[in-house]
Amino acid sequence: MGTKQDSGRATISEIAREAGVSVPTVSKVLNGHAHVAAATRARVEEIIAKRDYARRPAKRSKRAGLIDLVFPGMGSEWACEIIEGVERVAQEAGYGTVVSSLSLDGSRIRPWLANLAERKSDGVLLAVYELDSKQIQRIKSLGIPVILIDPVGKPGPELMTVGAANWDGAFLATEHLLKLGHRRIAMIGGREDLQCSGAREDGYLAALRRGGVEADSSLMVPGDFSIESGERGTASLLRLKDRPTAIFTGNDAQAVGAYRAARSAGLRIPEDLSIIGFDDIPAAEWIEPGLTTIRQPVVQMAETAMRALLRHLEGDEELPQRIELGTELVVRGSTAAVS
Repeated sequence: MGTKQDSGRATISEIAREAGVSVPTVSKVLNGHAHVAAATRARVEEIIAKRDYARRPAKRSKRAGLIDLVFPGMGSEWACEIIEGVERVAQEAGYGTVVSSLSLDGSRIRPWLANLAERKSDGVLLAVYELDSKQIQRIKSLGIPVILIDPVGKPGPELMTVGAANWDGAFLATEHLLKLGHRRIAMIGGREDLQCSGAREDGYLAALRRGGVEADSSLMVPGDFSIESGERGTASLLRLKDRPTAIFTGNDAQAVGAYRAARSAGLRIPEDLSIIGFDDIPAAEWIEPGLTTIRQPVVQMAETAMRALLRHLEGDEELPQRIELGTELVVRGSTAAVS
C-alpha cells in the first residue's frame, strides 16, 4: 500500500516534519501570518508546492473595507489616472484605497506582504507589476483576490487581467502615417518586460506589412517609456543617412522627448517630421503642436478592474480571464502628409 508521501499528498504534520519546523509554524505560513522568518517561510512554501498540498483560502468573516493598489512607481500621469479610476469606483462602493509604490527589484515586496496580512485588505490591484507564483500564492492563502492592470510578463491563467487593445492601437497609429504617404516610419519601443510593448511593436509591424512596406530594423530603437528615452531614440534616428519622415513612439512621454530632439535638430513638426504617440495623456492636448496619439482608456481600465474586484468579492465566479478595452486614434497637429 502506498503512503501519503508516495501519492504526493501530505498532511500539515508531514510538511512540518520535512521542513524541520513545528505544526503551528506551518499553520502560520498557510494562513499568511507575518511573524515567520523569511527563510523558514520560503522552505515551508517550497515543500507545500512540491507535495501539492491542497491549501484552503482563509475565510474572511468580515471585510476590512480596504483595497490595495500597487505600482512600481507613481511619478507618471498614467499612474495618476489609474488611481483616479480605482478610487472613484472604490469610494462609491464604500471602500478605502491603500496605494503602495514597490520597486521593480522586489526589495520592498516582503514587508508589503507582511503589512497586507496585518491590515487584511479585501483585494489587491497590481498595476504594471509582477509577483512570482509564491507571492501570489501567499496573497491568495489570505483569501485576498488579485487582479492585474496592464500586466508585466505573461501572467498565468489563474489571474485576471485588465488592459487596452495595444495591438489595435499601434496598428491604427502606423496606418494613419501610411495614409499620409509616409514610408520611412520609425518606432521607439517601450519596456521589454511589459506585455503592452510587445503588442504595440507587433501592431506596428503588421500595419507596415499590410501597407506593403518592408520593416527596417534601423528604424526600430529601444526605449523605456520615459521622456529621456524618446529624446535619445529620436536623436539617433535623425542621425541616419536616410532618416525617417515619421516616428511612432511607444507612449506620449516618449513623444515629448521626440519633440525636444526634433527641435534641437532644427526640424519642424509636422512639416519636417510627423510624430504620433500612445496614451493621450493630458499634456498631449496642450503641447505645441497638439500631439496626434492613440487614446488608451486608462481611467476606464482602472474602473473596470475595480468593478471586477467588487464582483469577485460578491461571489461572482463567471469573470473572464482577460478584459481588453478599445483604443482610438486622436488626430491633432503633429502629423501631416509627407512633403
